[in-house]
Amino acid sequence: MDFCIDDRLESLIERTRALGLAEARPAGLEADRLGRPIPVDHPYFARLVARGEGRTSWRGRSPAAPARPARSGSGGTSQRTIGALLYVEELAYWDRGVVVATPGVGLPEASVLSAGTEEQKERFLGPFREPQRPMWASLAMTEPGAGSDAAAIRTHARRDGKHWILNGAKCFIGNASRAEWILVQATLDPSQGRAAQRSFFVERDTPGLGGFRIEQKMGLKAYESTSFTLEDCRVPADNLLGGEERYERRAGFETAMQTFNAGRPIVAASAVGIGRAALDEALAFARAHDRLGDVRVRDRLERAARRLRMARLLCLRAGWLADRRAANIVEASMCKAVAAEVALDATSLGMELLGTIGCRGDQLIEKLYRDVKAMDIVEGTGQIQRVIMARKLVGLPH
Repeated sequence: MDFCIDDRLESLIERTRALGLAEARPAGLEADRLGRPIPVDHPYFARLVARGEGRTSWRGRSPAAPARPARSGSGGTSQRTIGALLYVEELAYWDRGVVVATPGVGLPEASVLSAGTEEQKERFLGPFREPQRPMWASLAMTEPGAGSDAAAIRTHARRDGKHWILNGAKCFIGNASRAEWILVQATLDPSQGRAAQRSFFVERDTPGLGGFRIEQKMGLKAYESTSFTLEDCRVPADNLLGGEERYERRAGFETAMQTFNAGRPIVAASAVGIGRAALDEALAFARAHDRLGDVRVRDRLERAARRLRMARLLCLRAGWLADRRAANIVEASMCKAVAAEVALDATSLGMELLGTIGCRGDQLIEKLYRDVKAMDIVEGTGQIQRVIMARKLVGLPH
């Protein structure tokens, strides 16, 4: 495996480090103090767009928008996933909530790139090529009764001539109320399980889409986690991801899982970023308060650093496989399960070193401690990741 990165990616990470220190962490701390997501009209988002952030990697086929060459390593292989996870890890070091709040297509982009028709890419990704204002898209999987078990989704889709009618409820969906469109996972028949699932583009202001409620969370307050409903929500037949051909192939659940297998290493890298931040804060506190003379403190700091490096290498391995379009379901689940646990240990160590000082609510480690818990939950809990690994490694039945 070769994890070398090119000059362009290295420069991006250096710029991200400067951006994180100057803007991302202050924006995240402000959102945490105020207890609400960063507003759509916040100057931070406008500055990101002005710098070229929030754009899709899809460039279209028109002469005005030539294809952007894939970033490659020394062997000429695309570094899309490796680049994304290193970028996200660095930004998460400064604030994970700000990572999710950042304008752009976000999580559904991978699904649209892999399964969308050319017309769908033009309609739904095209506006993100050169956005003139902050714009978001969203992926809606989770429901009140379907979290880690995505096969339990009950949001229903029914064909009605040249339209589909969607009914159901979604919860804890990132950036849903501000999204230009939401890629909604629904089922044609709950009794058929995974085989009946399909994905639908639901555009902003579609009649029947509503009831948006931003949930109150203990951490990661910079981005919105939204619940909403679909009540006789009528969308054109052309809004079925992949069109009729993919509908006949019954590939809706498969597409969603491919998205998660590509996304889980990136989420895991976010956990590594949080853990690194906590370790740096804990080390600084230990130095400032003459705690490094305690061999037990030194041992635990070394252990946290060692385990964070291990988790990072697992993320890189899963991303390396994804960039080669190789099967990575075990590696994606492994890095997601391990990184969240390791990052939680690092923040817990920081809180123990702080002692009663950590209870005042004015320490960064205390915020990181609240933020990191979500990393074991989003995109499949640690328990679910271990179930997935067991199925593949020791033949556990489904």
